[in-house]
Amino acid sequence: MIIYGVALLSLCTLTGIFIGEVLGALFGIPANVGGVGIAMLLLIFGGSYLSSKSALNPKTEQGIEFWNAIYIPIVVAMAAQQNVYGALSGGISAILAGVLAVTLSFIMVPVLTRLGQDKQAPDAAQSLTH
Repeated sequence: MIIYGVALLSLCTLTGIFIGEVLGALFGIPANVGGVGIAMLLLIFGGSYLSSKSALNPKTEQGIEFWNAIYIPIVVAMAAQQNVYGALSGGISAILAGVLAVTLSFIMVPVLTRLGQDKQAPDAAQSLTH
């Protein structure tokens, strides 16, 4: 089952890296800018889209779910290590930007949780009435 998600993973990775390189060139930075994050988003949205259209068989969905579960934590850990090094060598503005991003992320967790619960509540009420 695991091998089935590799095609989508590799397509998303190559596309994300390409877009990151293009963004880096546009901004005049000799590096990939956000390519891994773009690849992760493509993997999440692509898998969800294909699943909602019933375009995937169950084994393929399991493979994509596996790669979603594995790929994101590993990449986040690698990026976090690089970000800490960059922030420490980048000075106070880089550290403040990191602290602000983390603070905003923590603030958004309850907001997104409430948004997700609002969408689920009507479905649960409808299933109880049938």
